[in-house]
Amino acid sequence: MTSFTIIGTGNMGTAIGGLLADGGNTVTHISHSDIGTKPLDGDVVVLAVPYPAIAAIISAYPGAFDGKTVVDITNPLNFETFDSLVVPVGSSAAAELAAALPGAKVLKAFNTNFAATLVGKSANGAKTTVLVAGDDAAAKKVLTDAVQAGGVEAIDAGSLARAHELEAIGFLQLTLAIGEKIGWTGGFTIA
Repeated sequence: MTSFTIIGTGNMGTAIGGLLADGGNTVTHISHSDIGTKPLDGDVVVLAVPYPAIAAIISAYPGAFDGKTVVDITNPLNFETFDSLVVPVGSSAAAELAAALPGAKVLKAFNTNFAATLVGKSANGAKTTVLVAGDDAAAKKVLTDAVQAGGVEAIDAGSLARAHELEAIGFLQLTLAIGEKIGWTGGFTIA
C-alpha cells in the first residue's frame, strides 16, 4: 500500500483521506495551522486546499516535495465572481504547480468530484469516477490503484496538459452547484 499526506482537513481532504484509507493506504492529515511544522511523510502529497493557498504551502516546505507525487485537486476559480479561472489562458493550476515544483511528479485529480460523491462512492446512483491526469505513468498508476482499492472508479485522463480541460469541467460543475442547478451529491461518472 501507499502512504499519503493530505494537506487540508476540510470536506474534500477528509473525503479523499477516507477513500484512500478504505483502500488500505496509510493516510495522515496536515491542518492549516500545522502547515510548515508537520512533515510531508507520505510518498504522495494531496493538496486539498483552495488554489490561492498553494503558494504559501510551497514556501512552507522548501525542497520537501522533491521526489514525491503531488496531487492537485484545486479548481482555480475567481472566488469573488465565480465567472472565470485565474490561471493564464491555456494553462492550468496543475501546470503552474508543476512549474513551481520541478522535482515532483504532479498529478491532477479529484477536482471534478464533490466530497459527498467520494464519501458515498456514487453520483446519482452510479459509481463515482475520479479522473487523473499527469505525465508520470507510474505515479498515475499508484493513485488510480489506490482510488480503485477505495471503492470508486479511476480513469487515466492523459497527460498533465489535460488538467486544463479537467479544470474547465470542475469550474462548470461548481458554478452549476453554486447556482443550485445541480446538487452537491451529483458528480462526474462515466457509464
